[in-house]
Order: sequence, then structure tokens, then C-alpha cells
Amino acid sequence: MENVAANPTKVATKWTLFYVLVSIVLTYTFEFLNIAPESPLKYISYIPFIAFLFLAQKEFKDQLGGYITFGQAFTTGFRYSLFSGLLLAIFVYLYLAVLSPGMLAHSLEQQQQVMADKGMSQDQIDKALEIGKKWGPLFGMIATALGSLIFGCIISLIGAAIFKKERSVYDVQDSNPDATV
Repeated sequence: MENVAANPTKVATKWTLFYVLVSIVLTYTFEFLNIAPESPLKYISYIPFIAFLFLAQKEFKDQLGGYITFGQAFTTGFRYSLFSGLLLAIFVYLYLAVLSPGMLAHSLEQQQQVMADKGMSQDQIDKALEIGKKWGPLFGMIATALGSLIFGCIISLIGAAIFKKERSVYDVQDSNPDATV
């Protein structure tokens, strides 16, 4: 039987795919239930992000034989965050531009009211809405990618501190996994 080396990219990719699928389901569930994008329920989507990031770090630790350095744990979480942000950014762009442009229109209506409450002139509001209609999906895509990466880096640091378990000088790595004690 061939020993396969632990690979943080492979682990991160696996958990990224799980997270993106869960996020897509949550997005459409919120839309189906008419839950407003500004509702506090939107924070539910952070739970699977954090859980899958920790699961990626734990799986990589397990693949390394139960020992992991802070850097290895952080790298796994960083890769998960990067991949999640990129895939989710693509979904957000498609969602706002093609799949559900009504959500962008609803968001722009909300912003129109906020701008009016701040005392902006109708000309300023119209210009802002025009920019939002034209560039909204792209802004959403960029914000998703950067937000996921930044938030993920913070959570990766926390997870790395939790999962870190380095070998001591007395821990001997078994070079023959088939050997019995």
C-alpha cells in the first residue's frame, strides 16, 4: 500500500466545495423564505464557514499523524479561505448579474432610502444607483473575495492556535506505519 503525503491544498479544496454548496443552498433558502439581505439571520452563513475551516485544519492535522505546526494549520485555513472566497465570488457575481438580478434591485432600493435619509440630493442618489446597477455584481464579487480572505485569515489564526501540536524531542515519528508495537 502506497503512503500518500498530506496535502493542505487537497484538504482545503475538499472543504471549500462543501462550504460553497452549503452557501448556495443558504442563499436560495433565504431568498425562498423572503428573508431580507439586511436581516441578522444573514450571520448564520458564518457558522458553516468557520466550521468547515476548522474541519479542514483538523483533517490536515490528522493526516500528519496528530501533529501540526502553527504555520501548517494556518496555511490550510488560508488556502480554504482563499478558495472559498474565489468560488463564492464567482457565484455572487452570477447570482446578482444573471440568476437573481431582483436581489440587486432590492438592495439598490434599500440604499436609495438610506441615501435619502442622509439628505443626499436626488441627482446624487440617481448617480449612485446608476453606478450600483452597472457595477453592483462586480463590487459584490470583489467584496466577497476580499471579505472571505480577511475573515478567513483571522479564523485561521484562531484555529491554528487551537490545533497546534508540535512534536517534542521525545516523540518519535514511526517510519513504518505497518509496524506493530
